[in-house]
Amino acid sequence: MNRSSVKPALALPLLAALLSGCLTLEPTYKRPADPAPPAWPSGEPYRPTEDGKAADVPWRDFYTDEKLKAVIALALANNRDLRVSILNIEESRAQFQVQRSNLLPTVAATGSGESERTPKGLSEIPGGKRDYRLYSADVGVSAYELDLWGRVRSLTREAFETLLASKEARRSAEISLISETAADYLTLAADRQRLKVAEDTLKADEETLKITQARFKDGVASELDVRQAETAFDQARSDVLADSVQGAQDLNALNLVVGASVSEDLLPSGLDAGLPTLPDVPAGLSSSVLLDRPDVLQAEHQLRAYNADIGAARAAFFPTISLTGSVGSESLYLDRLFTPGSGAWSFAPNISLPIFAGGRNVANLKLAKAERDAAVAQYELAIQTAFRETADALAQRGAAVRQIEAQEALVKAASASFTLSKARYERGVDPYLTLLDAQRTLYSAQQTLIAARLTRASNLVTLYRVLGGGVK
Repeated sequence: MNRSSVKPALALPLLAALLSGCLTLEPTYKRPADPAPPAWPSGEPYRPTEDGKAADVPWRDFYTDEKLKAVIALALANNRDLRVSILNIEESRAQFQVQRSNLLPTVAATGSGESERTPKGLSEIPGGKRDYRLYSADVGVSAYELDLWGRVRSLTREAFETLLASKEARRSAEISLISETAADYLTLAADRQRLKVAEDTLKADEETLKITQARFKDGVASELDVRQAETAFDQARSDVLADSVQGAQDLNALNLVVGASVSEDLLPSGLDAGLPTLPDVPAGLSSSVLLDRPDVLQAEHQLRAYNADIGAARAAFFPTISLTGSVGSESLYLDRLFTPGSGAWSFAPNISLPIFAGGRNVANLKLAKAERDAAVAQYELAIQTAFRETADALAQRGAAVRQIEAQEALVKAASASFTLSKARYERGVDPYLTLLDAQRTLYSAQQTLIAARLTRASNLVTLYRVLGGGVK
């Protein structure tokens, strides 16, 4: 092939490829101002915060219970919602790669052979028919858009920001999954602890009922005492059944979020079985840490994507230039296809200037700007929502520890009161009603303590999540 025939065909497309993308009509991106207050709320019921970021603490270091760690790992491996998030990333990545390919010319090699016979009556050759054959081999560029106004680059940037947003969505889904798994696990632990308290109360009520019935036979206790003891026993039995059902439902919820059946050896026996050793979470001195939350970053990448769409909409008002060219060889004989003198080339630029589109381009630009403005509002809302969630968690954090301390003291006092009341009743000093009141007070205090411990543990999980922790 003659080298001189190659240069004219490829020089202009290559030069156009180098020049394209030098201009973009996208608005200069500026991150919207942070609408959240610069510092966390203070005073009652808030506790002083410490410096640091929850996102810097890997979840395996935050959750100290080995069974809970194993359940979370199982959820990360099996949860279907997380799988969808991962597949969404792959989809966005493929779309980005497809769009990015438009920045470069598509070069294709083609080969063809053509045979034709002209009948004798139509042939221009005197006295005979005519056979015609043509063989060609080409390398060419087809309809490559010269991106002088940055339309293709803007669309590529939009696809790239969408890809980044999908990655942050996956991080957010993973953090939420870890937190939801921990919350369901803690709820199951608390309800199993409630069941244990109810079973212990049932045993105590059964023993008291037997004593009361014996005292009634001896003429020491009244029938009213027996009926009250039976009432307490039946109430405890009902609570055991209700707590059993609740525990089964909690396990179903845990299996659903995990995506598989959790074996019994990984399940908690109660809320006090090592779970309160969850470490505290440093909340950070500034609310700016919320800007690193994956849902906030996702909103910002979506905003950047809509910003790039404006550039593509603006570029639609300008001419579209596309280039088509090829270089190769043509010959009437296959064995002479690549011999000197058989070189051929073609170059066909095309320009399209928008004149009238019925207002489509104007409407598309207005749409792109409206979507960008809505994305700004969504970004600001994401920050405000993150601040509200964190402030709520900090408020609950401040009172949770003190509530547990007060409730533990109440349980201790109620337990001592019940022990004394039981001894005085058995000796005939106090009526059964006094013992029943002491027992109800102890039972209620124990249940409230379990609820307070669950609130405290759940608050740590929530605070860890809202501050962006959970992955690594």
